[in-house]
Amino acid sequence: MNDDHQDHEDFSPEVTEQLEQVAAAIGALEDPATALPLDALDADIEVGFDGDKTIFTSVTLGYPCASQQQAWAERVRAVCAPVLAGGPLAGSTLNFDLFFDIPRTDVGEVPEPLKAVKHIIAVASGKGGVGKSTTAVNLALALAAEGAAVGLLDADIYGPSLPTMLGTEGTRPEVKGGKFFVPVPAQGLQTMSLGYLLTEDTPAVWRGPMASGALNQMMTQTLWGESTEDGELDYLIVDMPPGTGDIQLTLSQKVVLAGAVIVTTPQDLALVDAIKGVEMFRKVSVPVLGIVENMALHTCSKCGHQEPIFGAGGGEKMAADYDTRLLGQLPLAMSIRQQTDGGKPTVAAEPEGAVAALYKQVARAAAAQVWLAADLEEGLPEIDME
Repeated sequence: MNDDHQDHEDFSPEVTEQLEQVAAAIGALEDPATALPLDALDADIEVGFDGDKTIFTSVTLGYPCASQQQAWAERVRAVCAPVLAGGPLAGSTLNFDLFFDIPRTDVGEVPEPLKAVKHIIAVASGKGGVGKSTTAVNLALALAAEGAAVGLLDADIYGPSLPTMLGTEGTRPEVKGGKFFVPVPAQGLQTMSLGYLLTEDTPAVWRGPMASGALNQMMTQTLWGESTEDGELDYLIVDMPPGTGDIQLTLSQKVVLAGAVIVTTPQDLALVDAIKGVEMFRKVSVPVLGIVENMALHTCSKCGHQEPIFGAGGGEKMAADYDTRLLGQLPLAMSIRQQTDGGKPTVAAEPEGAVAALYKQVARAAAAQVWLAADLEEGLPEIDME
């Protein structure tokens, strides 16, 4: 807020009442990522007036939303226009800013490196071949594109693919103090993968306890947040191996997860396995943030015809049956595969493209659920009148 704003006590009752109406109109707006009005969220709404003809407004949300400034500004101006059609503030210019402030999940006692992480989100699937890793890396890139500080941990010990997806093959992490790894920077992310520690053609032929130990070491002995401005990560995305085995249990027992995103396709068999993933996380008291339906629709590159090759409606039905939500639907597109195989996933390769916009929508929806779980309080949002 600008320093030259007058205190609202200096305004006439008519001006104060109209500013309150502006705040009420903004508070009634629905947040697209949660489908809840701002009045029902722990959002900050600020309304100020310079005493002349400029009204300053802002909304602060609890999830990264840098790309949404223009869309929110248009909506705010639209709902405030009738309020400002008459009265003492008629003809005033309305300025709007969208901010975000990401609260921290209470993680209790954790190893020192993990104290730098606000939220840990697992990206999981009940079976392989549904595009889980591609979704995880694009989700991480989308959160970063929305303004968050993001790390990405490759927990698929037996098939680490993160170095290939981010074009960092052959990279070795720096080691500090003979014990701690420094995350490998890649396309704006802080990353760690067993693929950085093994040679490219060396398989991890390990029993469950060894694999779990490797995951625990990478998670707790990596200096997350090392290169960020404030030394913290807003989100650590963990690309889980498929299934419901030792790695999943190790992660849920060793750290406090802010939630899990379940990736599936509309295919009946994939949905059956995805349900097992939902039930597993619930058994270990990890919130399921929602479902991502991958490969939902194929568009022919020659004629433009769209067809749900793997079926339709499965993700929506699953979300309804298991009291969660469908975070988004992603297309079956050759470009997604080509870009990820080429080391520059879609959100990085075409940041303004239609598919990147879908990944950002999923990212905002997932992060908004984390915000709700961490910081939702009953009552009205905080509204500052200046």
